[in-house]
Amino acid sequence: MKHNIYKSWAEPYKMKMVELLKMTNPVQRKKAMQEAGYNTFLLKSEDVYIDLLTDSGTSAMSDRQWAGMMMGDEAYAGSRNFYHLEETVKDIYGYKYLIPTHQGRGAENILSKILVKKGDIIPGNMYFTTTRLHQELAGGKFEDIIIDEAHDPDNEHPFKGNVDLNKLERLVKKYGAKKIPYISIATSVNMAGGQPISMKNLKELRSYTNKHGIRIIHDMTRVAENAYFIRQREKGYERCSIKEIVKEICKLTDGATMSAKKDALVNIGGFLAVNDREVFEEARNLVVVYEGLHTYGGLAGRDMEAMAIGIHESVSNDHIRARVGQVIYLGEKMMEFGIPIVKPIGGHGIFVDAKKFLPHIPQEEFPAQTLAAEIYLDSGVRTMERGVVSAGRKATGENYYPKLELVRFTIPRRVYTQAHMDVIAESAARVYERHEQIKGLKMIYEPKYLRFFQARFERLK
Repeated sequence: MKHNIYKSWAEPYKMKMVELLKMTNPVQRKKAMQEAGYNTFLLKSEDVYIDLLTDSGTSAMSDRQWAGMMMGDEAYAGSRNFYHLEETVKDIYGYKYLIPTHQGRGAENILSKILVKKGDIIPGNMYFTTTRLHQELAGGKFEDIIIDEAHDPDNEHPFKGNVDLNKLERLVKKYGAKKIPYISIATSVNMAGGQPISMKNLKELRSYTNKHGIRIIHDMTRVAENAYFIRQREKGYERCSIKEIVKEICKLTDGATMSAKKDALVNIGGFLAVNDREVFEEARNLVVVYEGLHTYGGLAGRDMEAMAIGIHESVSNDHIRARVGQVIYLGEKMMEFGIPIVKPIGGHGIFVDAKKFLPHIPQEEFPAQTLAAEIYLDSGVRTMERGVVSAGRKATGENYYPKLELVRFTIPRRVYTQAHMDVIAESAARVYERHEQIKGLKMIYEPKYLRFFQARFERLK
């Protein structure tokens, strides 16, 4: 049997410009971390070496996108860049109507105001912070219907973003279909570790919702990454292009919110896309109130042009293979060091299991927040917490205590090299070697909403 010894691959791009990074020492990092209240969101960017806080708006744009920026039509109404974006969304995703917004949460806000009423139930395949908050502010309540395997970091289920239809059926029987304005379906479920939903499961969900007259609204911010996993893991899609799979996913839903700052490779921007003319008319009205005219939605013309070009680039087979490949490379390096991570490796980052990394720190002492701070102190690498701090509080004032207490190492697209991935993995390994000496944190300041952005902590003694 002949073995393939040629396994290496390289990024499908080359560099034309570099950004010089500030190198810090342990004393500088300790001072910066204390000033930030042990919250990586409050660090100054200039004090960060490798920034893995998020993949949102942090990707590198292509030469074609930068050229498109020079073609910005900054007319207040009817910008030609809007019409290019509208045409692109119809072509790549298939949705009929487009409302541009400044970013994804702008679309979530408008959608929630239109579809969610007080007392409504919104089932979804695991919550996302801003999505759930907008649903709650509109008077609704989120209910998790993701499969149980998604809450187990060690479970190797290939599609941990799948919906448990039995959980959904119980909600429909309990509340009635009329109390469910839509099912909130994320592709590449962020809080589960970037885990995909299968096409088979989505088709089954579509069949169920058609019978009950319930919409499916798609959080499509990482749909291309989800399409990659379908191509790799689901029978019958091995020879399909990423573009074809993305189109099929979108066809199974009624509308979508999009943070274009992820898949679409831009630094700002998003949209709401729907197929229902009535919903579109209401959204077109509200966008003027909250974002800007319906042909710019809070964006400059140049931003819309870069987004249109980025959408096309995002469904390139070569691009998405390299993008997910870099994440897998980092995950495999971490597993070699024995670091506990969410498995299988997801699409946009590595999620370290803080409960297993710091088993001596109880969840009320914020192990994931603690670990994110320790990684920065070790190397200047900035990560973020995805655990009890991100989960927030219930209406009763009690903390949510999610089963997953994670630190997200989020990889920006087309920004870092494999050598950076090595540095990141080695930093995590060094912290892991001294994990028994690490102490937890106490929260000393908490904002009313989305506390993980601005909360402050101090180290327990």
